[in-house]
Order: sequence, then structure tokens, then C-alpha cells
Amino acid sequence: MKGRMTMFDTLRNDMRVVRERDPAAKSWMEIFLCYPGLHAIWAYRIGHFFYRHEWFVLARLISHIARMLTGIEIHPGARIGKGLFIDHGMGIVIGETTVIGDNVTLYQGVTLGGTGKEKGKRHPTLKDYVVVACGAKVLGSFTVGEGAKIGAGSVVLKEVPPYATVVGIPGHVVAERGKRVHHHDESDVDLNHNKLPDPIEEQIGKLQHEVDALRKEILLLKTESKGTLGPI
Repeated sequence: MKGRMTMFDTLRNDMRVVRERDPAAKSWMEIFLCYPGLHAIWAYRIGHFFYRHEWFVLARLISHIARMLTGIEIHPGARIGKGLFIDHGMGIVIGETTVIGDNVTLYQGVTLGGTGKEKGKRHPTLKDYVVVACGAKVLGSFTVGEGAKIGAGSVVLKEVPPYATVVGIPGHVVAERGKRVHHHDESDVDLNHNKLPDPIEEQIGKLQHEVDALRKEILLLKTESKGTLGPI
């Protein structure tokens, strides 16, 4: 969340982000009229203004109306940087103490939630360039590092290193980039959340390899045994 932008600069940037990251976007008019994720972000920005000035009921009312219209619930107390892209967005929930960095991408059904009834910071922090795929749940007060990817349907309950890929229930890291990658602008966002390692497939492959090796060893032992005993 770096730099200062005027309100109109922010609104224009929100529309530009949609144009750059959604190949289905055909025109600026379509983006302006037909993207609920964009409308939810704009409603959040208005609600957040009132929330910061302690008009809490009005702020929550704005977020409530936005949820009814878009299917996306963003608490006005959340802190969201520039370049957030919400694709489709139905069912997204972003909690009060959530912190979202710049150029983050969220797909439908994502929950950035808390656990229990604790006070204070109880929702996750997403650093810049994070991608959270469809239906993923990120629950608790911890940090998802810069450039990380959360696989579809994952439930993440603990810290995620930068540039890591997390899948599963509960979510676990299945890949980390050996070389740090520096992002420079919104066009660098990696949206290939479908290209994730499959840990189950990898384990099955390893087991199959071990079974094949054991079969060869048993066959070799049988052959040697017959050669030692000779004809009966």
C-alpha cells in the first residue's frame, strides 16, 4: 500500500486493474456497469472513509447494502491497498481486521476470516501480489507472504512464506520458488492458480516407483534362488 492517490485516481486504477487482469472485459462501459467485484470495492472505499471517521453504523450500512447487491461482504474496517481484483466474487467475505496489500487477486467464495472470539487483530494479512483461488479459506491472524498462491478449496490456518504455493485441508506448502522474484507493476501478477502441484499425485508416483523397485528385487531374488538350488 505505497504512495498516495486521489479518490478519482483510485477509481480509475480500480477499473484499469479489471481491464488488465480479466480477458473477458470488452469495454470500459462494461467494466463500469457489470462488474460486481468493482462495485464492492468502490462501496468499501466509501464505507472505509466513514469507518475511519467513526461513523460506524453508516459504514456498516453501506457494506450491508453492497453485500445485498453484489454478494460480496467487505467489512469497512478492513485495510485494502491499490490494485485489488475480485473476479466474479460471489460469496467473498473479508473480515474487519484484514489487511490486503497491493495487486492482490481474490476469486469467488474466498473467506478472509477470524477464529474464535478474540479481540484485536484476528484476520489475516495478505502481502502484495497474493492470489487466492476459488473457495479458499484463510482463517486467523497471520501473514500470507508476498507473491504466494493459495489453491482452490484450501483452508489456510498458519503463516505462508513469500512466493509459496499452498494447497489442501489444512493448507500446507507444496512449493516454494528457489529464486526470489521481484514484482514491478500490476502486469506481473501471476494468475495461473490452476497450475498447482498435486501432493497426492506426487506421493502415489513415489509409491509406484518403490513398488516397481521391490518387484524387480523380488524377481531377482527368485532367479538367484533357482540358480542356487538347481534342478530338483
